[in-house]
Amino acid sequence: MENTANKSVFTRLSIMMFFQYMMLAVWWIPLAAYLANMGLSRNLTALILSSMAFGSVVSPMVGMLADRYFKGQYLLVFSNLVVGIMLILAGSTQNPIWLFVFLLVGMLFYMPTWALTSSITMANIPSELFSRIRVFGTIGWITAGVFSIITVGWFKSDFDGTNLPFFFGAGIAILAALINLTLPDTPPGATGQKASVLDIMGFRSISMLRDRNFAVFLTLLFLSMIPFSMYWSYFSEYLFDSGYKLITVTMSIGQVTEILVLLTVPWFIKKFGLRKTMIVGMIALVIRYISLYLAGSDAQLTYVLIGVGVHGIIFGYHHLGGQIYTDKKAPVSLRSQAQGLIFFVTFAMGLLAGNFICGWIIRLYSIDTPEGLVYQWEAIWAITAVMSVLVLTAFIVFFKNEEYLPFSQEE
Repeated sequence: MENTANKSVFTRLSIMMFFQYMMLAVWWIPLAAYLANMGLSRNLTALILSSMAFGSVVSPMVGMLADRYFKGQYLLVFSNLVVGIMLILAGSTQNPIWLFVFLLVGMLFYMPTWALTSSITMANIPSELFSRIRVFGTIGWITAGVFSIITVGWFKSDFDGTNLPFFFGAGIAILAALINLTLPDTPPGATGQKASVLDIMGFRSISMLRDRNFAVFLTLLFLSMIPFSMYWSYFSEYLFDSGYKLITVTMSIGQVTEILVLLTVPWFIKKFGLRKTMIVGMIALVIRYISLYLAGSDAQLTYVLIGVGVHGIIFGYHHLGGQIYTDKKAPVSLRSQAQGLIFFVTFAMGLLAGNFICGWIIRLYSIDTPEGLVYQWEAIWAITAVMSVLVLTAFIVFFKNEEYLPFSQEE
């Protein structure tokens, strides 16, 4: 009977992850290409792409609500319904300011769901099994490419560079909200505890920064997001500029490798420790940008596929490893807030800084000609490769192994 119950929990959490990541991938991946097609300025493009970063700002606050006041599954239902409405509005406007407003509101409700789905999952299963559930988010991300194939192949209509992805995302968000009603009951873990200003803001987990190693980890995680942003936010523009079709499908190749990588995360951490796991993820970040530098302005397919293919290693070993490290470090009463803090540092502060810095780099290495902008992609990728090497070096030097944590190398 207990076995059946466990399987039911795994199934429901897996479906939650599948739709939660699909609803973003279907419209976020081709967004930069859509904005380029609209002919927006570099600053306005960076601002709209930073809607994700602004949305991540409230992740710790939502984590506080899940820790103290509301059941996690109900917060997720409400958030997804709002996201669905905002994506319908985003797809219905041609005004870039309104587009930014709708995406901003949508992301204020969507981005906290990454931390929320993580905390819901780790509240219902052992955290060392988290990657087995999280892999279904990756499968959902890949499956989002089906909408592009159907639109182009069956209906002979353009997908990338159009507003259609917003409507697909809205439908998935509303469906996900209904499915979330079936999730395991996840009550708040700190009910009845007094809430200070730090708690209300969702930043009680900042107290974890008193730990030097955790502070080093969080600082370097922030810095790693600056080069990471060049791929995350602008890679579709690079492919669009190079004449690629089916951009969503091309970028989803990275998620195919991610599936395999995520399944190896528990074994790799137990065998080599969290520190070495995260270092391998950062080495993959360096490999990505060296490959894209070699791909050049004509985006040679072999090197592009290498740059895309290592995404699973970057995300699985570095980012997911960081989430597991944070869960192990955080007290039970702060786990949702701590996951929110991770996303605040990465996809709020890090992505925001990265979007504008990378946008400035692209503008610096773009030449305005009568035929349009000519991008010097070799220089752009070379700079991000150097950034990645510097962050990797700092991580190796300053982040220390912690033998007492579960999954330590000596265990």
